[in-house]
Amino acid sequence: MIPKVIHYCWFGGNPLPKDAKKYIESWKKYCPDIKIIEWNESNYNVNCCDYVKEAYEAKKWAFVSDYARFDILYRYGGLYFDTDVEMIKPIDDILKKGPFMGIEKTNIQDSNGEVINPGLGLAATPGMGIYKDILSFYNNHNFYNPDGSLNQTTVVEYTTKILKKYGYKGKNQIQCVDGIYIYPADYFCPMNYQTGEINITRNSRTIHHYSSSWLTDEEKRHRNFEIKVQKIFGVKIAKILKDIYSLPYRIRRKIETKGLIGTIVFSMKKVVKKS
Repeated sequence: MIPKVIHYCWFGGNPLPKDAKKYIESWKKYCPDIKIIEWNESNYNVNCCDYVKEAYEAKKWAFVSDYARFDILYRYGGLYFDTDVEMIKPIDDILKKGPFMGIEKTNIQDSNGEVINPGLGLAATPGMGIYKDILSFYNNHNFYNPDGSLNQTTVVEYTTKILKKYGYKGKNQIQCVDGIYIYPADYFCPMNYQTGEINITRNSRTIHHYSSSWLTDEEKRHRNFEIKVQKIFGVKIAKILKDIYSLPYRIRRKIETKGLIGTIVFSMKKVVKKS
């Protein structure tokens, strides 16, 4: 049985945003008998592994929570939601079936269009094997790359890769993978990340509002630019225009992490590789 507790992570010490507080209230509304626990520096060990320690030192709080959510659920069980998830309908029927994860439709390369996004919502019993594998995967990775840049591969990509080893088919349909029910996008992700459009169905239980807390303010502006342009010109052209629009920022960030010489060498290697 899934323990009656909702976990969420909030590292960094900043006050919870107004929207996050509103979404947490929605959890209370539709899950009135479930306890809610916030995990932060005061009750979670941010030095538990190299990945978490390095992500915390880099002040990339979202990447700290990428590991923490699986660690917490592996130890204690229960539910997890990102703080930008709004509940719009009870989930009692889903909880009765057992542990779950949710699908997000995406344009991530090599994903077949459907990936598993752990931020949408998780439910687990303590000690689940898949969770142990995910933690082991993170324990063998660092947040800093060998060249000093940041490993900003998302938890979505890591989780999808690992679940495919267990039999996840990458299709937008209900699947049961090693005791975990994987639900189609309309259950926990009716908002389109690329367009911002929301398509509620009778299955929809939550809305993931994509606050994208791991992005800088400038990166969020670039994303919003891409969304607006995409509505006019489509996905492919919007990506090209966004890459052009964000080029000065990306060059500046690369110089900050690699230095001027390192950036030149990195760029030359990419050119040689493509040719």
